[in-house]
Amino acid sequence: MPERVRYRTLISDSARWDGFELRAGDIVISTPAKCGTTWTQMICALLVFQTDELPDSLDRLSPWLDMLTRDRDDVVADLDAQTHRRFIKTHTPYDGLPHDDGVTYICAGRDPPDVALSWDNHMLNMDLIALFTAREAAVGNGDLAELMPDGPPLPAPTEIERFWQWVDEPIPGGARSECLANLVHHVSTFWSRRDAPNILLLHYGDLEADLDGQMRALTAQLGIPVDEERWPGLVEAATFERMRANADRVAPDTTNRLWQDNRQFFHRGTSGQWRALLDDADLDRYFARVAELAPDDVARWLHRDPAYA
Repeated sequence: MPERVRYRTLISDSARWDGFELRAGDIVISTPAKCGTTWTQMICALLVFQTDELPDSLDRLSPWLDMLTRDRDDVVADLDAQTHRRFIKTHTPYDGLPHDDGVTYICAGRDPPDVALSWDNHMLNMDLIALFTAREAAVGNGDLAELMPDGPPLPAPTEIERFWQWVDEPIPGGARSECLANLVHHVSTFWSRRDAPNILLLHYGDLEADLDGQMRALTAQLGIPVDEERWPGLVEAATFERMRANADRVAPDTTNRLWQDNRQFFHRGTSGQWRALLDDADLDRYFARVAELAPDDVARWLHRDPAYA
């Protein structure tokens, strides 16, 4: 394999994978932000533990190794102490991760305009003071001038302007790393390896349409037997409504109080939200940008809605 790419942003650093010892059977959940990361983690937790009464909060059971709001040694110690099958969160693309044939890598994708609107809610709900306080305690904030030489990126004043900020951001990486270019790049690193037996691509729209079927397919991929007596309860526990109701234990990084409202982290959980925002001219502009960034097959896979045909 070629040398791993380092992905470093304001809140994460893929170099934190250096020296981390993977185990046979580990599950690495690697998704672009707002594409179903927490949903995939919850499904894996339910399958691994075979109960909806999880032994700890989801972000402790499935920590984000790259995130800079916890000391790396503490995160690794927690993972090393786990005796169950581990499922680890990351937003690092495949080419930035350590590779092991005994590990299953799961990437989830989603209709990009819905990702943009979900990201907008995500940022509006975030307590930035809490974020920088946690970062200072974990790794220090002395590198902020390096990461943001022009100062922090400012959000546009309106929803549609923030949408175009997300669409038009020129390159993945940097202080504002979450953008259409980053989403396409991340999925593409998995798409090119999708035929490998330990690579699995999930789509948010498929989880919406057939959660039971998608969970069964995942159990087959992971080699986890289905307990038919427990199965309906596991599927129900993975629904958006149930996760939102349990937001204090399911939303990420609630220990650091990153969210103004934990339940608001689970905003709408639906596809097609963009229809209320984008008109035909907007869609023409949007798809011109998609054509600049995404191979046709990746674009078709991401955009599951028939309106995109």
